[in-house]
Amino acid sequence: MRTHLRHDAMAYAEKLPDSGADLSTGQASLDIAAGRLDLTVHTRMAPAERAWRKLETDPWNSLHQGFEWCRAWVETHGNPLAIVEGRLNGEIAFLLPLEIERHFLVRSAQFIASAFTNFNSGLFSAAFRQIAADIPGRDFELLLAKTLGDHADLLSLTNVPFDWRGERHPLAGLPSIRNQNASFQLPLAPTMEETIAPLNAKSRRKKYRAQVRKLEAAGGFEHIRPVSLSEQKALLECFFRQKAARFAAGGLPNVFQAAETQAFFHMLLEHDRGADDVPLELHAIRLKGEHEGKIAAITGLSRKGDHVICQFGSIDDSLMAEASPGELLFWLVIERSALNGATLFDFGIGDQDYKRRWCTIETAHHDILLPLRPAGHLAAMTHRGVTRTKTLIKGNPHLYALIQRLRAQGGTTAAAKPED
Repeated sequence: MRTHLRHDAMAYAEKLPDSGADLSTGQASLDIAAGRLDLTVHTRMAPAERAWRKLETDPWNSLHQGFEWCRAWVETHGNPLAIVEGRLNGEIAFLLPLEIERHFLVRSAQFIASAFTNFNSGLFSAAFRQIAADIPGRDFELLLAKTLGDHADLLSLTNVPFDWRGERHPLAGLPSIRNQNASFQLPLAPTMEETIAPLNAKSRRKKYRAQVRKLEAAGGFEHIRPVSLSEQKALLECFFRQKAARFAAGGLPNVFQAAETQAFFHMLLEHDRGADDVPLELHAIRLKGEHEGKIAAITGLSRKGDHVICQFGSIDDSLMAEASPGELLFWLVIERSALNGATLFDFGIGDQDYKRRWCTIETAHHDILLPLRPAGHLAAMTHRGVTRTKTLIKGNPHLYALIQRLRAQGGTTAAAKPED
C-alpha cells in the first residue's frame, strides 16, 4: 500500500512554517509556590520536538503521546494542532500534544490520534509531577483556558488514568468524569510459569496444550513476527481484511476503513527504532498442512521500555476456530514479552471476557472536560450525559446483552445504519 500524505498535514511537522505562519501563540503565565509556570501553544510539531523527545523518554509517560506516534497521525490526517508546552522557571515541565477537531459547532482540543489510543497521559517531567498537586485547581483551569481559548471551545482529554504506576496524574484536579471503560493489565515475570501463577495456571496450561494439539493435528502452525517492512505491511493489510469481515458479521461500523487511518498504521511500521521502543510490531499465527500459508490470527503490539500494549487483534473465523488461534497467539506474545524483559502486558481499554481471564489489574480511566469558551459548556454536559448512559448500560448485563443482540441483528439487514 502506498501512503498518501497531505501537503498541509506534512507542514505541521516541518521545521519551517508554510506561508510564513506563526509557530506559537496563546502564551500565558502563572506564579505558583514552585516558581513561574509559562504556557505556550505551538501550531507545528517541529518547534516542540526537542522538548518532546526529552519528555517521552520518561517511562511514566504514555507511548501514545510519543513524537513518532503523533507525527504519523498528523502527516496522514492534517487536523490543526495546539501543542501546549509548559515550562517551570524556564525548564520543560510538560507537553500536551493536542489537535483540534470540530464536532458540529464546537471545536474540541484533544490528544492527537485519541481515536486509536488505549491510554493517554500527556508528557510530564518527574519534577513537575511531584509539585502539580500544589497548584490551585481553579488557577490551573483559568491558565489553560487563557492559553487555549483562541484555539478551541473545549479541552477534552479522554482515556486518562488518574493513578498510574504509583503516581497521581498532574491533571487529576481538572473537571472530569470516569470513563465507562477501564483498561486491563497483566504483570509479567521472567518466565511464563511465574507469569501465569496468579491466574488459574493449571487451566491455562491445559488450554494451551489443547490448542497446540488441535493445530498440529491439522498440519501445524508457526508464530511469525515479520522483519522486513514489506512483509509487515502485507500482514497489516491482512489484518484490515480480517477486521472488516469481523465488523460486518457483527453489524458494526469498520473503524479501520478510512484510507487515512490505514495510512497512519502503515507509517507506524516505518518507525521501529529497535531496542525497547517500538511504535508497532505485528505478530501472527500462520498455519501449515491443510491450510498452508494462511493467517489464522493477528495482533499488533507497541512497546515502550518494560510496558507492552496490545493495540489491536483479529482472527479469521473460517480457519481452525475450534483451536482458538487468537487466544493461543496471546499466550505466545505474552510469553515472548516476559522472556524479553517486559514487566507489564497491557490489553488496553475495554471490558471483555478474555481480558479478565488474563489480567489481574483493572485500571480506571477518566475523561477531562474543561470548557474554554461558552460553547464548550454544552459540549461538556453532553459528553457527561453520554458517558453516564454508557456506564449505566454496561453496568446492566441483561440490557447490554440485549443491545448487542439488536446491533448484531441490525447488521444483517439492508436498513441497518452504522450509527445504530
